[in-house]
Amino acid sequence: MTQRDELVAIMARSSIALLSSIGFGTWAWGNKAVWGYDALRDDARLRATFRQALSSGLNLIDTADSYGTGSLNGRSEALLGDFMAELPALRRSQLMVATKLAPFPWRWGRRGFDAAFEASQTRLKGQLRRVQLHWSTARYAPWQETGLLDGLAELVLSGRVEELGLSNLGPQRLVLIHRRLLERGVSLRSVQVQCSLLAPADDQMRELIAVSRELGVEVLAYSPLAFGVLGCAPGSEERRPVTWLRQRLFQRLLPASLELRSAMQAIAIDRGASMVQVALNWCRALGTTPIPGLRTPEQARDVAAALQWSLSPQEFQRLDEARLHCSERMPANPFQSR
Repeated sequence: MTQRDELVAIMARSSIALLSSIGFGTWAWGNKAVWGYDALRDDARLRATFRQALSSGLNLIDTADSYGTGSLNGRSEALLGDFMAELPALRRSQLMVATKLAPFPWRWGRRGFDAAFEASQTRLKGQLRRVQLHWSTARYAPWQETGLLDGLAELVLSGRVEELGLSNLGPQRLVLIHRRLLERGVSLRSVQVQCSLLAPADDQMRELIAVSRELGVEVLAYSPLAFGVLGCAPGSEERRPVTWLRQRLFQRLLPASLELRSAMQAIAIDRGASMVQVALNWCRALGTTPIPGLRTPEQARDVAAALQWSLSPQEFQRLDEARLHCSERMPANPFQSR
């Protein structure tokens, strides 16, 4: 059995695939470099986006204490906190708000995240329910990661936060950390990994998903739309993104992904859906929970509509075959551990 056949078989028999939901991310909220954020132009639209996402049933919200460019550091959490404060208490209680704390070099030891955690809680108006390690330091400072994880575990054990998650680490590191946390009496809730039809390190991604399934850990798929490339229909390539960084990415990935995007478009037409929904449902078929970034109410409605249908095994295999022909992939996260 080839790797592709094995993946199709896993998708076909996976019970998790039937249960996978969709959340949304807020990296763009405050980010000028990649997403061209402008407060005067964007904040009212982001508030409307937030309300539309919740009205559409998207209750898992991912953010980070480092989201926001330069002086806008923490802007994503602050906006999210303000938007949640406008909700009735019952509606707020239904949200799963997760933030990631960055293991900067000056944050180390069991108390290394204490100040950052309190700052995030303040910006989020006390609505933080899951705290996550933003990336693994295993490749350059494993001693730092151990102390920080112990401190995060203590936050859960003390009742200051409900759940603990990880981000940007591979299957081997996941097993080690999962075991260490269980020894402390803390269950690991989720792990984030870059996952899309254009994601790099395909073998490691599949292995992480399989290991996570065995451990009972939810996999959150970030960048499931490859910065918007996977939503770009063939023939519409002339519509370029605003920022230089995304322009460079589109210049590299659009030509290489033409066959894949054509296959996506054909499925979208057959389904009466969008290419965005096709990309998200490929991630869901793997058993992951995609967390695409949202910036407009229209995007929120489109993303939520993916919950109304799922790919057939034949459609999944068609996409999997097309993605193998892509000569270029998304950049790998430099902090991704093995």
